[in-house]
Amino acid sequence: MRLSSSMSSARSASTTCWSRAPAISIIELSNGCLCCTVRGELIDTLADLLDRIQTEKVKPVSRVIIETTGLADPVPVLLAIMAHPAIAMSFRIDGVVTLIDALTGADTLARHDEAVRQAAVADRLVITKTDLAKPENRDTLVRSLAQLNPMAEIVDIADPAAEKPALLATGLFDAARKASSVGEWLSEGNKDAGHHHHHDVNRHDEHIRAFVLTAEKVHSPGAIEAFQHRLAAEYGDRLLRLKGVVALAGEDRPLVVHGVRDVVYPQSRLAIWNEDQAPQTRIVVITRDLAERTVRELFETYLDRPGIDRPDRAALDDNPLSAFGFKG
Repeated sequence: MRLSSSMSSARSASTTCWSRAPAISIIELSNGCLCCTVRGELIDTLADLLDRIQTEKVKPVSRVIIETTGLADPVPVLLAIMAHPAIAMSFRIDGVVTLIDALTGADTLARHDEAVRQAAVADRLVITKTDLAKPENRDTLVRSLAQLNPMAEIVDIADPAAEKPALLATGLFDAARKASSVGEWLSEGNKDAGHHHHHDVNRHDEHIRAFVLTAEKVHSPGAIEAFQHRLAAEYGDRLLRLKGVVALAGEDRPLVVHGVRDVVYPQSRLAIWNEDQAPQTRIVVITRDLAERTVRELFETYLDRPGIDRPDRAALDDNPLSAFGFKG
């Protein structure tokens, strides 16, 4: 089963279930903020659905779509689903799809932090009302979104592909389920985004940063996993998303890493590297109020790259105060 979250808003919410039969079932949750008061009801609804499937009271479903209205922070919803043992074992999060209005999107991003977080954590950004917007305004919005979230695929609603059910099938939270390539895992069109942005500073740029960590082949997956856990433990409240591919010494298949806030997903493998791309470690990081330098230095430390006035990995891992949250 897949849990696909379509998050573009959030005062109330409905849950749509696709069964293996043609019928579609819609469950409407009570009014309230999905990322706060209604979150428990959402988990209860999914747990009840799971129980009904297991007891054969309803037919198995192939997809659950969570659609919200208003403005919601998608991160707490994702964390709530992943933190529930029964839900996490039975459902797999397929991805986050965020709709952006071409007419009002730029203003909404400037005024609402929730909108910025929706765009920042999305796996696919769908721009609507492009037929009503001026081409130059649409292009400016696309550039802004690409800078805010270089890992997301940006889709124009006018594109015929947007009418297909596959629009909701991002497959990015569960890379192991298909023979994906690196180009499918990290947005091919935004390969170089995030390194150095030279653009006008606006409100979300003052707080949210998107950048790419690069390296050649890494000697072991344990080094990357240790880096992820250290980053999540110390700065999870300021880490919106992390997603990337890692080239490992002595291995041909790319290693996939990803996480949200303080949750680190289990590592998995992609099938192949792109034929026209040499294996290289590339990790996209999106943070809020967290300096890029802090993340880069921590990354360098766990790759055993010494630096001036920077503790090595042994000093960090052996620090007895780390267990108490000391950020030395």
